Amino acid sequence: MSSSIHAAAARPLRNRTTLRQAVRHSLTMAWRGLLKIRRTPEQLFDVTLQPILFTLMFTYIFGGAISGNVGSYLPVIIPGILVQTVITTSVVTGVQLREDMEKGVFDRFKSLPIARVAPLAGALLADTVRYTIATVLTFAMGYLMGYRPDGGLGHVALAAALVIACSWAISWIFAFFGVIARTASSVQGISMIVLFPLTFLSNAFVPVNTMPHWLQWFVKANPISHLVTAVRDLVNSGTVGSDLAISLIGAAVIVAVFAPITVRAYMRRT
Repeated sequence: MSSSIHAAAARPLRNRTTLRQAVRHSLTMAWRGLLKIRRTPEQLFDVTLQPILFTLMFTYIFGGAISGNVGSYLPVIIPGILVQTVITTSVVTGVQLREDMEKGVFDRFKSLPIARVAPLAGALLADTVRYTIATVLTFAMGYLMGYRPDGGLGHVALAAALVIACSWAISWIFAFFGVIARTASSVQGISMIVLFPLTFLSNAFVPVNTMPHWLQWFVKANPISHLVTAVRDLVNSGTVGSDLAISLIGAAVIVAVFAPITVRAYMRRT
């Protein structure tokens, strides 16, 4: 009885929430997400171990066959591993969102005088820290293996920001899956079905001209290929091409489409 009175009293406050308050509430929820990581650091295993393992395996397995030696393959594989690792990490957004909703965490948030969208926005903001960790580790691993980006530190930072921004945009897709799916395992299954063809049927690991002609059209149109090319241009030569613009436009379109429908579905569910 008391909880229902509390919720009823809190509801008018939420309705009067201003944009500034909503932003502050979202940042608070993002901080909550970071505290969860501190209490359960095993949540970072994917963003800490995956860049290291994938970089070592792909470089030493494919380096000699594709580029003749490991050193020549590093400028090709490091941007590809970076994009593949960080974008794969964005799946966790939807999985953890679904887990929190299953546990009733978001139901408890409804009794608080905060913006209703704050838990969702906070979760998406907190995961940018995961993307940053994966990005730094991928570049660090490449450096330890002898990779020296010719584009310079400034363009490396710009490439990192590009990948993080695009991954944040893509995380809205998986957040939508997290809201509408029934279980966390189904979110992960659906997400990997979407990501596997996009990441592996791209130019991330091998040159496009080595693929069958019937497959090249898909690889060239694949948005992951455009993002990988944009990152390679930035870190390897310090240049900005049309692929950068395509990647940013694609990220903006994803947010414009999936952010409203995700928020709408979230509001209905909570």
